[in-house]
Amino acid sequence: MSPTTAPAARAWLDSLVAVLAGFVVMAVVASAGLVLAGAGGLPGGAFPHVVAAVVLMAAGGSVDVTGGAGFLAGADASLSLLPLSVSLAGALTTGWLFLRPLHNRAVAGVRELLARAVPLVLLWLAALTGTALLARQNFAISTGDSILGDIGEVLDASPTVGFEAAIPASLGFGLLWILGLLLVSLLVSRRAPLPTGLVRFHAAVRPAAFAVVALLLAYVVLGIGVGLVVAGTRGHADRTLAVILLGLPNLVWPALTLGFGGAWEGKAEGPFGLPVPKVLDEVLRTTGQGSAPDLSTIDVASLAERDSRAWWLVVLAVVLLLAAGALAAARSPAHVRAWQHALHLAVALALATLVVCLLARIQAQFGLSLLGIGDADELSGEVELRPLLWRTVGFAFLAGGVAGFLGALLPRRRGPEPTRPPVAPFE
Repeated sequence: MSPTTAPAARAWLDSLVAVLAGFVVMAVVASAGLVLAGAGGLPGGAFPHVVAAVVLMAAGGSVDVTGGAGFLAGADASLSLLPLSVSLAGALTTGWLFLRPLHNRAVAGVRELLARAVPLVLLWLAALTGTALLARQNFAISTGDSILGDIGEVLDASPTVGFEAAIPASLGFGLLWILGLLLVSLLVSRRAPLPTGLVRFHAAVRPAAFAVVALLLAYVVLGIGVGLVVAGTRGHADRTLAVILLGLPNLVWPALTLGFGGAWEGKAEGPFGLPVPKVLDEVLRTTGQGSAPDLSTIDVASLAERDSRAWWLVVLAVVLLLAAGALAAARSPAHVRAWQHALHLAVALALATLVVCLLARIQAQFGLSLLGIGDADELSGEVELRPLLWRTVGFAFLAGGVAGFLGALLPRRRGPEPTRPPVAPFE
């Protein structure tokens, strides 16, 4: 193999390992979570298809929900959610393997970074396409002894619900997902090289980005600890562990936003609901108090009306935000001023909160109508959870600024990092 082709072949091999490892980790986490949630016994060999659908959504893909029963009944179904535990597992694995070959120099040429990123992106989209082809399944809906079930049995038109991947949308959103992951990986890692023209932004971007990512991961770790305690002391351990493996960040990251003053709104109607704490479910089912007539506002005050322990979300957010401010200051050169720390962390936390708001929102609806003239109430429901975006992002900017300023006032700040000699550009 010639000296010119050897680095390129190595980049493709490293990318293949990163993509395969990321998808394998996501599949394992999704499978374990679905088994604990009771999906292991699905009929007709459906379990692998459900796992593929969860992995597809976690990797940035899109799944369409379908349903109906011929002319007998019509179904109105939609689903929009991201299983963020599965996403986080895949992101940490793929991001670490992407950065690992680059941890040996201070700077790198744009050509080298592109030669590393392009194969990974292409292989990611190929794996996403294969997953999308597997993510498709239909299920029959049991209607019991209802009139809908009797008519369906006579006419052989029992209601069904299913899902299938929206491949074009999956590839589009999947491309944004993997590009975002690679960008965040380069921003967070202090050891990863940057192009020469961007090295001057190192002190402004990387310490704050690292501190915010550490803050989000700290909430996940605390959520795991609380979840394990709940699983061991309050019963239904399988359900609690399923939530940890499938959607823990969907709960703890919005909890962070509530702690610094943000707010969400939503509702839960019908027999369906969210695997959330009881107090949150009660607020979601008390409609008419949000910005929209049929939505409830979720903030610390509305939760504390039903359980005063909700105020601990504020205490936790204050403590961990101050720790994030101190961490950002400790990783910054000594010449960075306190107001600059405040600005850097304010922008980083506001952007991270915007991403959390976009990723953690939930919308699910299923309605079944008999002969187009009415709903089967026991089979119809709607769940929605969305952020009050400007309030939440605005408070994130304010909280990040305060935490960054106070963190910069702490002693024993880090001095300038020793410079490392650049290596030859990637050929």
